Amino acid sequence: MNSFRENIVQIAEEITSSSGFFLIDIVIRGTERNRVIEVFVDGEKNITAKDCAEVSRKINEIFEEKELIKAAYRLDVSSPGVERSLLYLKQYPKHINRMFEITYSYGEEKKKLKGTLIKLEGEVLTFLTNKEQIINFKDIIKAKVLVSFS
Repeated sequence: MNSFRENIVQIAEEITSSSGFFLIDIVIRGTERNRVIEVFVDGEKNITAKDCAEVSRKINEIFEEKELIKAAYRLDVSSPGVERSLLYLKQYPKHINRMFEITYSYGEEKKKLKGTLIKLEGEVLTFLTNKEQIINFKDIIKAKVLVSFS
């Protein structure tokens, strides 16, 4: 990782954690003269537009204070959205009773399931398909919340 990216990540991690959230991902694109920095944050509760604006303001203040970016840039702070996989165990509780698509390891094989997260105890998640399925968080390869319009 280059030092520019490392600095961005460090600042974003400090601001998000001090704001009660956690950093999911950072995407840096564009050129040195016209950067776009996308910061994805999540929380144990749902994140609002106001939360994102506050995190963005704080990150911008530090960028300016440290003169980290010399040219024009755009900073976008948002929640990861449903198209991104959940990465951290602390993202799951707010999604209890929601439908998931999970890829997980079971011994030497990879398995998939679609089911509703019905329980979370420690690092053990229980999903309901046609029966209850218990999966340890460490075995999850990919987990996406499925959007329901019903």
